Amino acid sequence: MNEGERLTELAKRRGFYFPAAGAYGGAAGFWTYGPQGAALKDNVEDAWRDRFVVQAGHQEISAPDVMPEPVFKASGHLDGFDDMIIECGECGATHRADHIVEDNTDIEEAESLPNEEVMEIIADHDIPCPSCQASLADEPVDNFNLMFETNIGPGTSSPGYLRPETAQGIFVEFPQLSEYARNQLPFGVAQIGKAYRNEISPRKSLVRVREFTQAELEHFVDPEEDEPPLEQVADVTLPLYSGESQEAEDGGVERLTVREAVDEGVITSDWVAYYLGVARDWYERIGIDMDRFRFRQHLPGELAHYASDCWDAEAEIDGDWIEITGFAYRGDYDLQKHAEHSGEDYTVFKQYDEPVTVERPTVDPDMSYLGPEFGGDAGAVADALEALAETDPDAFDGEDVTVEVDGEEATVPVEQTGFSVEEVTENGEHITPHVVEPSFGVGRLIYTVLAHAYREDEVDGEERTYLELPPEQAPTTVGVFPLMDRDGLGEYARELAEALRRAGHSVTYDDSGAIGRRYRRQDEIGTPYCVTVDYESIGEPKDGEDPDDLRTDTVTLRERDSTAQKRVSIDGLAETVGRLVDGDVAFDDL
Repeated sequence: MNEGERLTELAKRRGFYFPAAGAYGGAAGFWTYGPQGAALKDNVEDAWRDRFVVQAGHQEISAPDVMPEPVFKASGHLDGFDDMIIECGECGATHRADHIVEDNTDIEEAESLPNEEVMEIIADHDIPCPSCQASLADEPVDNFNLMFETNIGPGTSSPGYLRPETAQGIFVEFPQLSEYARNQLPFGVAQIGKAYRNEISPRKSLVRVREFTQAELEHFVDPEEDEPPLEQVADVTLPLYSGESQEAEDGGVERLTVREAVDEGVITSDWVAYYLGVARDWYERIGIDMDRFRFRQHLPGELAHYASDCWDAEAEIDGDWIEITGFAYRGDYDLQKHAEHSGEDYTVFKQYDEPVTVERPTVDPDMSYLGPEFGGDAGAVADALEALAETDPDAFDGEDVTVEVDGEEATVPVEQTGFSVEEVTENGEHITPHVVEPSFGVGRLIYTVLAHAYREDEVDGEERTYLELPPEQAPTTVGVFPLMDRDGLGEYARELAEALRRAGHSVTYDDSGAIGRRYRRQDEIGTPYCVTVDYESIGEPKDGEDPDDLRTDTVTLRERDSTAQKRVSIDGLAETVGRLVDGDVAFDDL
């Protein structure tokens, strides 16, 4: 049983996650989080929100899962949100073509290759269909759009889509959101929510699914003035697998500080470098093993249409590297596209420190000339002249000026354009912000945290499985047990469990079976501490003895990883557990 299979078995048995709708045969790519998994998911999301929203001073929103078609036409998803698909001519099964190549060759990032090259590789290696083993040589490799389509309202007149990323719910609302930020750059808008992709080949449990949760931050910045606080993360060491290293025969991971990576040009965007530094420490906080972690730069063929530079945070599981976060400098692509398609203003006004006088080229075309000359295209010609005056005023230096309208050239005498250069005093300018985006896959984070926390050892001659989760992330903080459910021990333990819950701790109460088995159950779900109420806690009198004289008002507190135990006072127990979880005190120091 490999690491992934072992983890999936534990996850189902202990209530972390399992395939959805199993009673009806299930549906590939959909998973239900059980009680432990839902709690772990909440804790990971809370930790993300704490670092990337609260501490960073950003806003958070919650946008709809379904959005109208024009949103995704503007964003480019309708035309370019595709994966490679290949269909077996023998059995009709469809597969992700780049995954088949990666599974059967030494090529690691087949997604970055053109479809034609992937088809050639499949033919050259005579790669068989995973379902029926028939040869896939010469089968075409096509593009498959991953979005789920639906209709908004009755009929088919209002097509919509389940969002393939949460980001567009932020971008499309930028005009309103910028007002909430008082149009002051930089500002960030975050969102944690569901996204949907109709994956060709869902696999590896939570790694490749059709419904998943994203935690995304869109940080809007002035590209000319805003700089990240690099000094805060300058000394953080990053494991970097650059594009240059990936293409070199002997390339590998290079460990550089954030400052070194920026100064040496390994990371070209200061903002991306800043967020890699912030995220690296956050990954360690939630329990990702830094010896099984790297940042990998996208190769040119992988870069999304909107990104000038992109790095993935990747974690190793079962010898494979899986993406858990993407860090992209998206430029102004998204806001420009939504402005173009919606006709709304997606800029912010940048106030100058002092008014400035500038020369402003303008045109005032003579429509009595353009109308007869260009007919129905006259308005478009006038618009083209105005745009040209802004971008290339020198084009009006000659007797004629030429613009392009719908692929056709239109030449206009300069004297008919009304071209002039005027001096104007300006107090500021409208700019389109650039966007820095860290995008976290919550399900993949959970899968990685569980895989990296899995441990096996031997305690008192018995094999033990436990999850070495950071106490902050553990689904349950403390288990409370009576040594046995009699003589008032159970009642006392239940009261103690309620008191710990009222103090804000996640508590489970268990009086079933031997105490050792109860410990093992909590170890397997990662509960960091267990409390046992015994006869010493409440006093066990013999004939003629006063129980109040025997009562210690202490319990046994057990630590998960070491299985060490200590007697601690019931008075202040909730505070003690809180200090342990927060790292303010070590168990050995109690």
